[in-house]
Amino acid sequence: MARGIELKTNAQFAAMRRAGLVVSDGLIAMAAAAVPGATTAQIAEVGRGVLESHGARSSFLNYGAAFGCPPYPSVVCLSPDDVVVHGIPGPRVLEDGDILSIDFGAIMPGPGGRGWHGDAARTVAVGDVTDEVRRLIDVTRQSMWDGIAAIQVGARVGDVSAAVEASVKSHGVRYGIVREYTGHGIGSAMHQSPDVPNWGRPHKGARIERGMALCVEPMITLGGERMVEQADGWTVKTADGSWAAHWENTVAVTKEGLWVLTEPDGGQRELQSRGIRCAAQS
Repeated sequence: MARGIELKTNAQFAAMRRAGLVVSDGLIAMAAAAVPGATTAQIAEVGRGVLESHGARSSFLNYGAAFGCPPYPSVVCLSPDDVVVHGIPGPRVLEDGDILSIDFGAIMPGPGGRGWHGDAARTVAVGDVTDEVRRLIDVTRQSMWDGIAAIQVGARVGDVSAAVEASVKSHGVRYGIVREYTGHGIGSAMHQSPDVPNWGRPHKGARIERGMALCVEPMITLGGERMVEQADGWTVKTADGSWAAHWENTVAVTKEGLWVLTEPDGGQRELQSRGIRCAAQS
């Protein structure tokens, strides 16, 4: 531990990579299942099947119970349209033109008999979506990668936050950057220090060190930034009804470079296109 931040060994990162690949497989499978006519409950069952096939445990199921919150009732958060995060799967039928944010986490065993986490999110189009909505998805995805590209030993978390914010603002369209929910550290628990906001000032916050793992996860809206939690204690919607997109990856800071644990190629293609050193491990 350094300043309350968990620093991982190579063996621990390897366990997180196994969890990250389960997450990646689940996201791909659930994205393929997100078609007009499917219910969010049906899509969640696809995610459950991926966990079972890999012998993994869910990071999400029953999350919150230890903190006095209502236990989250599913293995995945499925958030359509104006739902920003933490949507609970159920009878909602997806329609052509919807979007769906899929947030998924997995735990695999590793050193010390502990479970090690992977966590990632994607927003996908359901059928044919408008150009405005497709741009929202693309802007959110790009801001995630621009934030990841700012991760380097000796930099600060604020540099990552500022990079996400600058990326969103560079498009010349006023998008809402969600402030109430942030990225985070990850490792032997899904949510750890430090928080990684999607807005902020460079050169501020915790210093980034080798052995850290961070989740960069911008949540961007077509309207305002204010959120409203629903009566179920989990579902969060935009206050103005505008649609939102959500992207996230788990990133390890290793001696060899960045290793995006929740991407099939370890982040190699995206990082190398930005001139960033990638660990590029299998």
